[in-house]
Amino acid sequence: MLNINFYCPRWGSEDIPWARFCEEVKTAGFDGVEVYPLQSPNEKEEMLRQLALHNLEFSLLHAEMKEGKDFEKYKLALERNLYELVDYQDDQIKPQFITTQTGREYYTQDQMAECFAICDRISKESGIKIIQETHRNKWSYAAHVVKDYLKKFPSLELALDISHWVCVSESYLEDQQDAIDLAIQHTMHLHARVGHTEGPQVTDPRADENKEALEHHLKIWDKWIAHLKKNKISKCTITPEFGPYPYMPYKNNTTKPIASQWGINCFMKNLLKSRYTNN
Repeated sequence: MLNINFYCPRWGSEDIPWARFCEEVKTAGFDGVEVYPLQSPNEKEEMLRQLALHNLEFSLLHAEMKEGKDFEKYKLALERNLYELVDYQDDQIKPQFITTQTGREYYTQDQMAECFAICDRISKESGIKIIQETHRNKWSYAAHVVKDYLKKFPSLELALDISHWVCVSESYLEDQQDAIDLAIQHTMHLHARVGHTEGPQVTDPRADENKEALEHHLKIWDKWIAHLKKNKISKCTITPEFGPYPYMPYKNNTTKPIASQWGINCFMKNLLKSRYTNN
């Protein structure tokens, strides 16, 4: 039997105290939290304490925001940040895994091989799995590119975010099913955000005008779940990952979001839980 744990993104709720956030996450029926903690290291102890208190799992996000063009500086930052993240644990709780947005889209395969080696070394040293997110701006920005990488680096594991590939391709990837199928075989975590052919996030997946985009994403996510069940995988994780502005547009001439980020992520969690738990 496949158990699916749903993680709530901290993204967009950074101003809410951890105690209240964890209470709301638990009440809403999530099993854990996905968080990018490097911008608020002063919250580390409170974050771990509240997650443990509320019996919530957690995964960590990594992205290097400053370095990029200077590859040697980037490698130093990657190593420093990953070591900082694997230290986010105490005697009660530790991250389930780290999702990293690694490198840049203009790095060569040889440069990315060096980055992957750093991730692999720190993962083995710490005992915490480090997986690669598919994301614009990074090595994994497009389906056809990742297909080539997976053939050359078959041990890579993915946090699959189809919304970026849809945006990059300006299509729903109907003609790249071989790349999708290969990516699914390497996917251990899913970012359930719905993109469209001109952007990485629809305004609201509940809206009729976004039904086509939602259905295309569901077809791919269905294939991943079917793959896990076929291979008798016992556990996986999904983060409904709709984000705040600028992913979420504002109403014209205001700073009010066009829809509720929290409401959408709860909707996606409930939709997928119903779809995959009962079938």
